[in-house]
Amino acid sequence: MLDKAFRAMLDAAAAIEMPPLAQLPAEMVRAGYVAQRAGHDAGAPKDLDVRDIEVAGAAGPLKARLYAPRRAPATTPGLVYFHGGGFVIGNLDTHDDFLRRLCKASGVRVLSIDYRLAPEHPFPAAHDDALAATRWAFDHAAEIGFDPARIAVGGDSAGGNLSACLGLEMRDDPARKLAFQLLLYPATAMIQDTPSRRALATGYVLTAEVMEWFGAHYGAGAHPQAKRAEPVHAADLSGLPPALVVTAGFDPLKDEGAAYAAALNKAGVKAGHVEYPSFVHDFFTLSAISPAVIPAIEETAAALKAGLG
Repeated sequence: MLDKAFRAMLDAAAAIEMPPLAQLPAEMVRAGYVAQRAGHDAGAPKDLDVRDIEVAGAAGPLKARLYAPRRAPATTPGLVYFHGGGFVIGNLDTHDDFLRRLCKASGVRVLSIDYRLAPEHPFPAAHDDALAATRWAFDHAAEIGFDPARIAVGGDSAGGNLSACLGLEMRDDPARKLAFQLLLYPATAMIQDTPSRRALATGYVLTAEVMEWFGAHYGAGAHPQAKRAEPVHAADLSGLPPALVVTAGFDPLKDEGAAYAAALNKAGVKAGHVEYPSFVHDFFTLSAISPAVIPAIEETAAALKAGLG
C-alpha cells in the first residue's frame, strides 16, 4: 500500500487546480520546485563541514557543494552526486537535506554538482558536464579529501541516468576508475514502454505528462547521439563498477531500474536492487513528508559505505 503520508501529499496536490504543464515555462516550474523544497524542513544534520566550490564543467565552471562529516579523516571515500529533475529543474539546494543525511550516515564525502539545465542547455549539456565534473573530482581528489581509489558516482532520477551513463563512458579510462554507482530510481532511456510506465502514468508525482515535458525540453530523444543517454541500450555492460539500484513501488521508473540491475548482474557486474514498495518517485528528498524515508536513507548510506569499502 502507498505510504499514508504520501497519499495525503498526493491528495492535497490533486486538489489544487493547475494549468496544463505544457503551458508553464521552465523558470516557473523551477521556482515552484525550489519553493516546495524550501518549505520542507526535515531537520537535516547541521554538524557537517559544508562549503560551496567551483568545479570544471564542459563549457566553463560549475557551482558545486562539498559535504564532509565533521572531524572526518583528511581522506575518505567520495561520491560525485547529480540531482534529479528531468534535466530541467533542481539545484544544489533542492537536494541539500537529503545529501546532508546521506553524508552523515555514510561517512562518505559528497560533491553535489550544479550541472547546466535545459531548455537553455539541451542534450548533451548535462551529460557533458557530468563527465567533466567527475574527471575534475578525480584530478583534484587531494584538494577535496577524496580517496581516488574509492570514488563513486550517484544521483536520483535524471541524476541516476547521468551516473549510469558515466559508468559506461568512464569504463575505459585507466586513470579514473569508478568504484561504485549509486542509482536512485534512475531513468535508463528517454522513452520506454514498460508496465510500470503504463500503470503509473498518472497520479504518482512523476506522471507521463511530466516525463514528456522534461523530454521535450532536454531534446535527447531526437538527437543523433541519443543512445549516449540510454544505458539500457548499451551493447555491453561488462566491466562496469558495482552498483546499487533503488526503486519505489509507486514510481513509473521502477521496472526499468529493476531491469537495469538485472542486466548488470547478467553481464557479471555486482548490482544490488532494493525497492521500497510504499514510496513514490523522488522520495529521498521527501523525508519531511514521511518519516519512513529516513530509515531508507540510512539503509542506502550503509550500502554506499559498504560499496566503497
